[in-house]
Amino acid sequence: MSSRNFYDHQIQNRNFMSPIGFKLNLATKEKVDFFSNSANVPGISLGTALQGTTFRILDVPGDEVMYEDFTINFLVDEDLKNYMIIHNWITGLGIPENFKQFKDLTTNSDGQPDEKLQFCDGTLHLLNSNYRSMAMVKFSDLFPVSLTSLQFNATENDVNYFTAEASFKYTIYNITDPTGIPL
Repeated sequence: MSSRNFYDHQIQNRNFMSPIGFKLNLATKEKVDFFSNSANVPGISLGTALQGTTFRILDVPGDEVMYEDFTINFLVDEDLKNYMIIHNWITGLGIPENFKQFKDLTTNSDGQPDEKLQFCDGTLHLLNSNYRSMAMVKFSDLFPVSLTSLQFNATENDVNYFTAEASFKYTIYNITDPTGIPL
């Protein structure tokens, strides 16, 4: 292998990804993503199947891909607006107290029922060292499955503003470049 060919196969960008370089957009839940201070690219795993041989049983690639939950942390605003968006979303999906809660969740701006409104697409922009989007993680059909509590404590010495964590399930996620081309 020539030295020129060797260098053609090396990583060209020697900068490392920063954990503070991200921006979250949730398509229909703008007030939640504005204050997000952490998010994850969920892990992915492939199940295995067992294949018997004459001497032993071997693991072989299975046919089920499993995704971890998408989790965000966000600062809770003083009016609880962003917290209540997630809270009401979960309540509307789970056990609403009345028909209005589910109707509010599944009615579009024209007043027409739209079951797709239970879900929300989201994009996690991964930023480079110049804080420009270098990749996007696009989630399809997000819906919340958990929201942490808010723990009040009058014995705190300093003001530590509330953060909440929300976990989401989704159909799939794809990682693309900023123009939408899969990486």
